[in-house]
Amino acid sequence: MLRGICFDNDHWLHEPAAWYVDTELAGGMKTVRSSLRSGDRSGPRPAGRRPKAPSASRGRKAESDKGSAAATPKSERSRDLILHSAAQLFRRQGFSATTLRQIATRAKIKAGSIYYHFDSKEQILDEVLDRGLRHVFETVKNSVERAGKVSHRRKIGLAIEAHLVALLETSDFTSANIRIYGQLPEQLKKPHRPLRRAYAEYWDQLFIDARRAGEIRADMEVVPLRMFVIGALNWTIEWFRLENRDAVLELARRTETLIFEGVNKP
Repeated sequence: MLRGICFDNDHWLHEPAAWYVDTELAGGMKTVRSSLRSGDRSGPRPAGRRPKAPSASRGRKAESDKGSAAATPKSERSRDLILHSAAQLFRRQGFSATTLRQIATRAKIKAGSIYYHFDSKEQILDEVLDRGLRHVFETVKNSVERAGKVSHRRKIGLAIEAHLVALLETSDFTSANIRIYGQLPEQLKKPHRPLRRAYAEYWDQLFIDARRAGEIRADMEVVPLRMFVIGALNWTIEWFRLENRDAVLELARRTETLIFEGVNKP
């Protein structure tokens, strides 16, 4: 597939609309990346599991944990609110167009209070990007690992579903990461490249395993395939309208079917 074609690849995970280049990801071959983002909310609870009834000791611990959460320092809560507000604004209007004053207004704090927690807008951005990517990566890995011994197609399907849930349903951080990464200057992107590369390589391995098992064509090159899939998933942020969780799961199912079965009439 697409043999001999060079891809512009620095946005394999983020930026739904753009494609760029990173020669490090394909063992010397120029490859593609599309954008990604992640947040900090946990993914859905695995189906079929019921929480254990709390014992007396665990009940006391739960009360203690609840009390501890309630006692979270105000400064920590304010910091988290600043990050969430920034992620929402970055996602909607971009990094450059967002000001610290706008972030403070959205967080309902005084503009000068931001400097108690962060030295600059760039420092806020750094944490937003990191949270976003870590959230989607962890959501995808956890979903695949919980599946146990299933087909490689099923693992890829679960990865597609988890990526979409993180992107569309659970995290402003993930959606912000995907939307703004391509807009950023090189010095702001560089710290996040190792984690982005790890996420790309995780997907590459899913496809390599499927190819070795004969579940996808032997002539299919993995890097362009991964870039195509993640690029398509990330582009949903531009057109998909979230109505309910079932809509996201149905989108994931249709995406898996399209990838594995194509558009040919059966």
